[in-house]
Amino acid sequence: MTATLSLFAVIAGAGAIAGIISGLLGVGGGIILVPAFFYAFSSLGFHSEQLMQICVATSTGTIIFTSIRSVLAHHKRGAVSVDLIKRWGPIIAVGSIIGVFAAASMRSSQLQLVFGCIGMMLGLYMLLGKKDWRISDELPGPILGKIYPFIIGFFSALMGIGGGSFTVPLLTAYNVPPHKAVGTSPGFGLMISIPGFITFLSKGWHLTDKPPFTIGYVNLPAVVLIVMTTMLTVPLGVRMAHALSPKQLRIVFAITIIILTGNMLRKALVA
Repeated sequence: MTATLSLFAVIAGAGAIAGIISGLLGVGGGIILVPAFFYAFSSLGFHSEQLMQICVATSTGTIIFTSIRSVLAHHKRGAVSVDLIKRWGPIIAVGSIIGVFAAASMRSSQLQLVFGCIGMMLGLYMLLGKKDWRISDELPGPILGKIYPFIIGFFSALMGIGGGSFTVPLLTAYNVPPHKAVGTSPGFGLMISIPGFITFLSKGWHLTDKPPFTIGYVNLPAVVLIVMTTMLTVPLGVRMAHALSPKQLRIVFAITIIILTGNMLRKALVA
């Protein structure tokens, strides 16, 4: 009972922080939730051969709700590009489904390594990259406009994140204002999380040594608990985002990613 309560406390705390980060940075919160789930489940003695996949899948389920809350809050402030979501959304969804199949084919340690490496590179880019560096002053054309969203969907589903970790740096590199990039990202999160969540539910039934009430790859109690806590804290993150300058927003984004993914990378390398 003590272990179970500890698990719930860790997950609830992670959910509260993830809600703030989702509203603040335009990410689905997975960049925090995946490491939190992994720590919580493994500390309680669950060591499934694909434990990392369970963490990623469970995070994907929570992103549906945090993304809805976040995109609606940003939309009220006029910070969402609905046209871009319509154009890139379907391609992102296809990439997400393929990303789930790729994740299911990997070992837990391999997925940890992917999560850590990609996350660290993104964080370092946001921290060290020049704020005025641009690929172009306009959004990409038809070809890159299909390649970019597919990559975003694929790797976001692979990592259990809402896509903001990719879309915010990418959109700012194409001269989209930081607040607009942050506000639009949760819309992409929906296109990633809904098909990804359904696909994760349909797979993983063969696994043993899973946390209780795990359906496919998804731990349902964790999803419910996270949704309850993040719904309370997402609006706080949105208010913080619109109170910060673009430079401050970029630094917060970078440091958050570096700390969390760096720890995941460390665990993967010593495993």
